[in-house]
Amino acid sequence: MELKLVHFYPDLMSLYGSYANVSVLRRYLSALGHTVTVQAVAPGEGADISGADFLFMGAGTERAQRFAAGDFAQYGPAVKAAAEDGCAMLFAGTAMELLGASVTTKDGETFDGIGLAGFTTAQGSRRIVGDVYGATDLFPEAVIGFMNKCGQIRGVETPLLTSLALGYGNEAEKGPEGFHWKNVFASELTGPILVKNPRLLEAVAAAILARRGTQLPEEAATDPYAEAGYAITAEQLRLRAEAGK
Repeated sequence: MELKLVHFYPDLMSLYGSYANVSVLRRYLSALGHTVTVQAVAPGEGADISGADFLFMGAGTERAQRFAAGDFAQYGPAVKAAAEDGCAMLFAGTAMELLGASVTTKDGETFDGIGLAGFTTAQGSRRIVGDVYGATDLFPEAVIGFMNKCGQIRGVETPLLTSLALGYGNEAEKGPEGFHWKNVFASELTGPILVKNPRLLEAVAAAILARRGTQLPEEAATDPYAEAGYAITAEQLRLRAEAGK
């Protein structure tokens, strides 16, 4: 099967190795026997993203995010239509904030998101930095990652992580984090999130294939290094969370 991944602004929104989310997903799908192409979308080019099986935007500085928002607005209707149709997509780091209704900067300027969801973001001078260990309804294993943000996201009704044992959520310590609706996955966690979380990688891949009428093999090959890295990190973060209770 031929699959098309769209990567928005790989140069502009590329903090914390965000590009690796696309790389690991491409490698995973290719190992399953699919032909995978990646379409990179640069600011100002007005790309045609029709026919995409997956959309991605990674983390960027608040300045880069503001610039990206101006260009990304033109894709808003297409992204929302794709989401309604079940297209899988991942928005990581500050890219998540662009899915909401609006973002207010620390200087008081407000600009629009694409309105895929009704949540809003208020950025401040305080940076929230640290590891995250949380739970999701998608699978039994914990989700892990790193966060460096200055925004509080209010009004998310369907979070990706339902609770955190360690770290800061959308708007509160140990509160729910991220956003999940249909096959839209969004989180401020970076690191990158799909590399750090093999089960989330599988969940995204499964969503892509399900929309094309197929399923993941019951015994799909796993990356032993990724699995070992996840196990070690998850155990250490779990111990930290328990010690902090």
